Amino acid sequence: MTVIANFQSFMATGGLVCPPGKSKIEYGVADEPNLFVECRASEKAIPTWYLRLKNAKGTNTYRKLGTVKELSLAQARKLAQQIKAEHAANLKVAAAVVPVVAKQEMLLSEFVSQLYENHARIHKRSFKKDASLYRLRIGPRFGHLPISAIGRLEVQKFGNELHAEGLSAAYVNHFLVLMRRYFSLCVQWDLLPRNVLKGIELMPVDNFRDTFLSEEETGRLVQVLTTDSNKLVCSILLFLLNTGARKMEAMKAKWSDIELENRLWTVPAVNNKSKKPKTLPLGLSAVQILMNLDSRGKSEYVFPNPATGLPMTSISRVWYRLRKQSGIDPKMRIHDTRACLAQRLLGKNASIETVARILGNHPNMAQARYSRFSTQTLVNAADVGSIPMPQFQTNAVGEAANAGSVSMPQPQAKAA
Repeated sequence: MTVIANFQSFMATGGLVCPPGKSKIEYGVADEPNLFVECRASEKAIPTWYLRLKNAKGTNTYRKLGTVKELSLAQARKLAQQIKAEHAANLKVAAAVVPVVAKQEMLLSEFVSQLYENHARIHKRSFKKDASLYRLRIGPRFGHLPISAIGRLEVQKFGNELHAEGLSAAYVNHFLVLMRRYFSLCVQWDLLPRNVLKGIELMPVDNFRDTFLSEEETGRLVQVLTTDSNKLVCSILLFLLNTGARKMEAMKAKWSDIELENRLWTVPAVNNKSKKPKTLPLGLSAVQILMNLDSRGKSEYVFPNPATGLPMTSISRVWYRLRKQSGIDPKMRIHDTRACLAQRLLGKNASIETVARILGNHPNMAQARYSRFSTQTLVNAADVGSIPMPQFQTNAVGEAANAGSVSMPQPQAKAA
């Protein structure tokens, strides 16, 4: 709303018009709060006086007073003051007559079944996981209690007991975060005055993984992926290795999302973890993989299941076989291919910002997660900035470290 100081002069000079590009605009009277004129873009619309009031629930209601042709500024102001006085009196009478009724306490089980589950189904990809967490632990422990009766101490004890049972810290945190989310929504929906679990202490977790491939391991894996009979899954894995994409992003990719000429791939919001669209660059190897796929011109999906024509749902079993056949770390996950690409890029002196853009990460997250891969780049930079010291001999510790280094053999292609 645009508040006008000298409203009479503003009206007299023809100010009551809707600016180009807008469907409507409100002009407020500075010396009469909540009184305003609404102007619409339609040529037939006449600027109209309105008064904004607060009802007993504290939400806004609007009273139409008349058009500017029917009421002058003085008449509109006088009518607004009269309506305000009557409205205030009515609110006071209603507050005195209507007894205060205590809000019925909602049990946590009722909150989850009646409110949270429908909300999570719309707003969270992991709503099925949330339902499982509630069914396994949260429901049996807190479901029978009113929401207001659940305190911070009880929830913290709950987490400590789960950890004492042998559950991992990361898994326990899933329960605590979900409980905190429950209470946050209770505050948003006016079921609680405050979130008692806000800032609750989570279990300390070191979830950084250092599982990535050496140059030799990468060569062995690529050799297997380019010779194995399961060409579809191997193409998916080769595409992931070269793009750093997430598994489901690649498996649900459509040809309409890919610009081969510009070497760009747009991941739609529905397939992206952040629920926002992102555009990723395609390297030469990724383009070659796409160019050799049988699905080009035959399917809307890049990697369709031959049996159904729809995206693949799981490739884990094939991955386990290929991973074992390649002789790489048995803990290596498909998702770790993202870290592999980051490690290769940083090893070639790419910046963290470049890595973040290629992987579609926020720069701060990429800095925290992948900066440990670029230590050699920092060492090289330190060498460049060093002042030559000929009078000193090479550090013995450095010599010992070099002597203990293992040279990495180049991968050899298998004979045809």
